[in-house]
Amino acid sequence: MRKLDSTKVRPLKSEQLLRIEDHDFALRPGFGGSPIPVGIDVQVESIDSISEVDMDFTMTLYLRHYWKDERLSFRSTKNKSMTFDGRLIKKIWVPDVFFVHSKRSFIHDTTVENVIITVSAMCFMDFSRFPLDTQNCSLELESYAYNEDDLMLYWKHGNQSLSTDEHISLSQFFIEEFSASSGLAFYSSTGWYNRLFINFALRRHIFFFVLQSYFPAMLMVMLSWVSFWIDRRAVPARVSLGITTVLTMSTIITGVSASMPQVSYIKAVDVYLWISFLFVFLSVIEYAAVNYLTTIEERKQLKKRGKASGMYSIDAVQAMAFDGCYHDPDVDMDLTSFSDRCEENATRARATSVSNVGPARIKRKRSLKGNVGRIILQNNHVIDTYSRIIFPSVYIVFNFFYWGLYI
Repeated sequence: MRKLDSTKVRPLKSEQLLRIEDHDFALRPGFGGSPIPVGIDVQVESIDSISEVDMDFTMTLYLRHYWKDERLSFRSTKNKSMTFDGRLIKKIWVPDVFFVHSKRSFIHDTTVENVIITVSAMCFMDFSRFPLDTQNCSLELESYAYNEDDLMLYWKHGNQSLSTDEHISLSQFFIEEFSASSGLAFYSSTGWYNRLFINFALRRHIFFFVLQSYFPAMLMVMLSWVSFWIDRRAVPARVSLGITTVLTMSTIITGVSASMPQVSYIKAVDVYLWISFLFVFLSVIEYAAVNYLTTIEERKQLKKRGKASGMYSIDAVQAMAFDGCYHDPDVDMDLTSFSDRCEENATRARATSVSNVGPARIKRKRSLKGNVGRIILQNNHVIDTYSRIIFPSVYIVFNFFYWGLYI
């Protein structure tokens, strides 16, 4: 009895039917002749993610190829076509289509290896209008080894070859449209190749950025205007308010920049945030100007009164240094109670020096008490008055032009 040779594998029935061993499937069909047409059909299942930092997207899709290979014809009186297991693919010629600009990709193999593909590809984004932008991305397909003289790649059913799931959605974008197109790509070493494009346009949701960036920036700018209504003598209140708004704007700008790629051009959000920062900074400079001009005016008034009354200039400066009261001769009102409090504070602070002052000098100082009480600073400087109108008006005009330009 003859034994079977275990080293020989009995060919599958399909291989016998198609006479696979009789042909060299390393060569394309019709090798040396006209290019073989290969139709493509794609169904997009989902767009999994869009990354501005990495400038790429991830898409899951079905990819089907259609071509005719005369070497796979078979004789049959019953069937014009037959369906075979996917394992047969490894034994015959298939188009070598790949994704151009692909970073990562894999074929799904649950529960068996199938035609579902997940691919991550580059998307060349323009952030000059971010976050009021629309991004146009495309997934490109091309034959790896066969140029247009050997393989003609085309959409099987035109624009109908690209279909999408109705429930595709993204958290940060509206998907405006999907479209299919084709073209040619040239390589200096090998020539021209057919290339297919899956194009889609993404319009960004702006509401998230309004809440996270624009609205807080507006509030900080308006908060900086509050200092124009605060008494200019309240130095700690106005300075602390200005510093707080400046630091808050810096935090907002830093947070937005951290989540974006480091591009070399200015984005729309940068324009808004930096101009808002400028308004906040100018409100701090405005108070510095008010404080400086107030000091100059006060010194001039003290010099004038010093010439009119010899000892007054020295005594008034000493009194102001001790009691902390600022004075302005332009206000002609009798604030006797206020001056009494200032005089009492000055008297207590200088208890040791008063004993050395002669009776005549004390009498003269008291005679000047009414004048000191009438030179209280005005609550608001003329710069504050104009700033209440100019700052909001200019900021409103800026917003009008900004939103009109970018929307």
